[in-house]
Amino acid sequence: MSNNPQCKRIKIAKLKSCESQIRYGPYIMVSPKPTPNPLPPAPTPDMTIVPIVNRYFYIPQTSIDLESGAKIPSTLFYDDNENEVDEFTIFSPNGYVNLYINGVIQEGGFYQVNSNALTINPANGVIRAGTPIIVESLGFTMTTNF
Repeated sequence: MSNNPQCKRIKIAKLKSCESQIRYGPYIMVSPKPTPNPLPPAPTPDMTIVPIVNRYFYIPQTSIDLESGAKIPSTLFYDDNENEVDEFTIFSPNGYVNLYINGVIQEGGFYQVNSNALTINPANGVIRAGTPIIVESLGFTMTTNF
């Protein structure tokens, strides 16, 4: 019998012996069980995605004819706290903007928004005076805690 603790006797047909001095039959070398990693696992941070939402409201006093499109400056809008705004907050690339006219979300290709204005593409229609126009800007940030 072998004094090597890494050599265990497992009978396998037609295999060379683990050590040449063993005379009890063919054996195969079996590695010892792997030792566990002595280091503890690295802590996994708690990650939270935090949405940031800004809404801007405008109620036109006169009807807006969309035949040639329309450009509405951001200075005509007010925020959730009824404060006048100087510009829209746009979260790029970690966000997006929605447009609602009379509470109905509009197709993305119908408008563009930058920090200074809402631009509505030419269309066959009119936005009537008193119809609410809402620009909603959503952005996302991530916080981590260890």
